[in-house]
Amino acid sequence: MPGEEVKTPYSHLRSGKKALLLFSHDLTQEQIEELERGWGVEVIEPLPPELQKLWSSVPPHLDSLSQYLAPVLEWMEKIGEPGDKAVIQGDFGAVYLAVRRAFELGVTPLYATTRREVREVLQPDGSVKQERVFRHVRFRVYGR
Repeated sequence: MPGEEVKTPYSHLRSGKKALLLFSHDLTQEQIEELERGWGVEVIEPLPPELQKLWSSVPPHLDSLSQYLAPVLEWMEKIGEPGDKAVIQGDFGAVYLAVRRAFELGVTPLYATTRREVREVLQPDGSVKQERVFRHVRFRVYGR
């Protein structure tokens, strides 16, 4: 309904320093806590649904992404302020353009680092099944 607040997993965080999410997944609780405690984030701003769809499904056949990503970069410009953070991960070309734009806006672009844990389980037929679990370690600023 017009004028009705849209609820997101981050609705409890509403004013102050922002973290813009250009990310194809939901943040884990551990990532939210690090943004709040470690980076001073008070508001987590996910992409609106129509822009999330663009970000999560970048067409591989395009020669250039500039026009395709223009709405996402305009959103960053509209809501991002110097000192804000942006968690940016996805298609390599899209990430490059978004990180470059974030720096131009004075927004600090971050990416998540992970530790991969591999578990191998011997199957009854003699094959080995591998299970990979990725654990969040920290956010790091692009270019450092």
